[in-house]
Amino acid sequence: MTDGTNPPSHPHPEPAPGSGGYGFPPGPHAQGGYGYPTPSGGYGYPQSGQQPNPYQQDPGTGYPQDPAAGYPQDPAAGYPQDPGGGYPQDAGGGQWSAAPAQPGFTRLAGPDLPGSSQPDWEAMADRSAAERRKKRLWMLGGAVTVLALLAGGGTFFLLGGDDGQDAQPANSASASPEPDDSKGPAAYTATVAGDDTLLRDSYGGMGIRLGPDLKVGPLGKRFQVVGKGNGNSWGQSAEPVVDVTKSFTVTARAYNSAAKGSRIVMSQGDGESFSFELGVNEVNGKQAWIFRVQTGDKGAAATTRTVTAEGLNMVKTPTLLMATYDADKKAIALYVDGKKAGETPVPPIWQAPGPLQLGRSKHHNIWTGPWQGALHSLKTYDMAFTAEQAAAYKEGKLDPSPKPTHAWLLT
Repeated sequence: MTDGTNPPSHPHPEPAPGSGGYGFPPGPHAQGGYGYPTPSGGYGYPQSGQQPNPYQQDPGTGYPQDPAAGYPQDPAAGYPQDPGGGYPQDAGGGQWSAAPAQPGFTRLAGPDLPGSSQPDWEAMADRSAAERRKKRLWMLGGAVTVLALLAGGGTFFLLGGDDGQDAQPANSASASPEPDDSKGPAAYTATVAGDDTLLRDSYGGMGIRLGPDLKVGPLGKRFQVVGKGNGNSWGQSAEPVVDVTKSFTVTARAYNSAAKGSRIVMSQGDGESFSFELGVNEVNGKQAWIFRVQTGDKGAAATTRTVTAEGLNMVKTPTLLMATYDADKKAIALYVDGKKAGETPVPPIWQAPGPLQLGRSKHHNIWTGPWQGALHSLKTYDMAFTAEQAAAYKEGKLDPSPKPTHAWLLT
């Protein structure tokens, strides 16, 4: 307590002329004010001669850019972090910088420094609020992008040929086992890198070269080929794919757009005749699914054996086809959508020269059956599936799963 009188005062002497004032060094003020570096740019920005931040925000999208591709980075993959502190970087390339100190005061970045008394609470509060606003904007932008991607994944595509042909919808995709490199849509590619006319073999090394009018198109997040039904709607491998002297299975998902005529999904051989063919043929005046093998070397009708599936919807109907040859039983069989359509005994199949064919077959030295529609999930096996395995394959429950010898356009 005091006796009511003012305490003694000790006035400070006036600062000397030319000095910077109390607490400041003599001489003119430093560029940018005390507490700031002299180079231009300020805190949080690269100094002269430094490289710009590779994760600089894209002013058009508001998201960080991928330094390799130059496109906005997926928000789900995370944002660029400060290697030292773990905090996001600002749009200019540096860390979030503190708000500038008020003129005449030294900006504090941590504990009290010599020559200062109290932290600049207002500047620190502004800095914290700015950081929170930036984080909220990034989180909001990431959420919107994820929702958009999820919404896009729920749709499917229909690919029309250049002449208006319908193609197969995505909801007919197979659930059968796939190789590791095709489990993710982003990882799977339909064609060989650098060559968009050569279908990639997901299990073997046998690509299929596409003709001018059998083209790759989207099927949901995967791929299919679409043919126009003319002489250029074909594809072929470099060598034979199926050993017809042993048991085998071939399977494909097909979408036929032709209301009449012969339409071949796949065959093998490019000489006088085919070894086998799977597709559509007219039987008793109507289209039917067929599996046919040649047992003589001249392609005569008397030496062919055929299994048919009649009375089914043939046009614009997604269909799973499977054809088998059992070398022990000496019999061929045809399955349509997992159900056995028929079986017939056969002599040994003629081993015609030439590669696997898509969208056509060789009859008496003439190409026939140009494919019109879409094809995908093409596979070959070196075994004959049983009726139980064919049904399980249709449901995606084939266990244990036989491994294909070759596969193209998986979905």
